[in-house]
Amino acid sequence: MQSDALAIGIDFGGTSVKFGVIRGAEVIDQAPPIATQDFDGPAPLLDAMVRYIEDLRARHAGIAAVGVGMPGFVDFEQGVVRNLTNVAGWQEFPLKARLSERTGLPVVVDNDANCMAYAEWKLGAGRGLQHLIAITLGTGVGGGLVVNNRMVRGARFGAGEVGQMSLDWKGLRGTYGNFGALEEYIGNQQITQAATEAYHAAGTHRSPDDLTPAALSRAAHQGDATALAIWKTVAEQLANVLMDCCWLLNPEALIIGGGVAKAGPLLFDPLRESLHAQLSAPFKEALQLLPAHFGNEAGMIGAAAQALEAGSK
Repeated sequence: MQSDALAIGIDFGGTSVKFGVIRGAEVIDQAPPIATQDFDGPAPLLDAMVRYIEDLRARHAGIAAVGVGMPGFVDFEQGVVRNLTNVAGWQEFPLKARLSERTGLPVVVDNDANCMAYAEWKLGAGRGLQHLIAITLGTGVGGGLVVNNRMVRGARFGAGEVGQMSLDWKGLRGTYGNFGALEEYIGNQQITQAATEAYHAAGTHRSPDDLTPAALSRAAHQGDATALAIWKTVAEQLANVLMDCCWLLNPEALIIGGGVAKAGPLLFDPLRESLHAQLSAPFKEALQLLPAHFGNEAGMIGAAAQALEAGSK
């Protein structure tokens, strides 16, 4: 993968599709986002994506590939979108073939959390490491795995779904019938709901708009005891699952990104303490707990990097 090579990275989300021209770890240009819900199914949205790609190619000579990160289950080898989270109509859609046919460029399509993991592994906080787990904390909880210096994708390309791992076999029922799924506890909405209940129990009534993860971070930094307790609980819930990941895979690093991770030490300090209390020496001595290097652009960067690497083979 040449550091000066250009690719288009696309971050396909439930609310918008974002486009960037990527050189290495840098987004050098972006197109206006497309509102995902403005399109009735894949075909018209694909038409819009092609137009945006061609506009970016007109502004930047030498674009060599296109990478797309998708919020759902993707057949990585075939580039087929099996099912998308919160986007209707995207079942068994051959996005790689259709986009490559329309643009004439090599195309890679992957799960968005895998794209984030790839960006952090190759270009970000995990550069130079051979064994890592990348986790993104936001509306949901996603993950990507690097073992023995290779991405691990699983038999049907679904490996790394940390958010579906269980905290409690009698816990809350997840989307897929799984009990105690992590993202049913520490997604953005779930944190806000837990905070609403905690403040109510403490005799304080707050609007949910005042209890987002960002607002809770501000309150905790000001010494609010309820907010501090919520962050400790979130950290311990996350540690419960990541501890299992560490016992299973013995990674060098856990790289954590997404909006919830912006809490910084409020999350990382109790998370580190809880993890160390549950791991033996070979698993914790060399374990690094790292904030992600990239922010909202991680998906675009990782998708573009994968596309350039695939196109060079």
